[in-house]
Amino acid sequence: MTYRSRDGRGLTPQGRGRFPGFDVLDQVDVWDDVTAGVVLARLAPPNDLAFFTVAERATAEPLLDLLLAQDREPRIPVLALIDTRLAIGETDGWHYDDLPQDDQAWRDTLLFLDRDAHTLHSNDFCRLERGEQAMLIQAVQDLALASARWHEYPAAQVWSLWTRYACTAFYSHPWAWNEIGFGGPAYPRGYLNPGINTREKWEVADHHDADPIPFVDRTERARRRHDELTAAGDDE
Repeated sequence: MTYRSRDGRGLTPQGRGRFPGFDVLDQVDVWDDVTAGVVLARLAPPNDLAFFTVAERATAEPLLDLLLAQDREPRIPVLALIDTRLAIGETDGWHYDDLPQDDQAWRDTLLFLDRDAHTLHSNDFCRLERGEQAMLIQAVQDLALASARWHEYPAAQVWSLWTRYACTAFYSHPWAWNEIGFGGPAYPRGYLNPGINTREKWEVADHHDADPIPFVDRTERARRRHDELTAAGDDE
């Protein structure tokens, strides 16, 4: 089992926590030993990658940072967590008919992304400016929204592959739990106060108690308006 030192504290990705004083790792003593070992092991994944090559790592790191907006430390080690999954064959148990198995799909799509960088900028993806990298990634999402193909694969399925693995790795980590105020595994303690706006004694109130839905709605309206204007320009 992996143990946490007494003075060890959980962090939030890039210090963006909204729950001051909350640390999910304070609950480690109420988890069963197996659960605690699994969770705490995520704090120190291996530095030496077992699946991705050096070249693939150079492309995957900025890709994942941009997908998850991890632009400064402390970062959740998403790449290492994904690498471990792929190295041991721990997939989601399925894959798209139009894509190869997930491990090969990752290798192929990282290669495609690097090829795009060379085609448009005559440089490796990892050596581009952050804005240039973001534009190449955005192009894949745009093709996905248009139900188009990217290289030889459906762009929507590539986008799903990247974001599915990225989000699973990010939110499996206790630092992300601190960020969202999640109290960690319920077993064997359980939750006693279910319901809207109720909290357990170990939970902390969100210091920025704002409804995110209006912001999301504004973003979606702006995106749709942008698409309409772009389409109108293409028709002229």
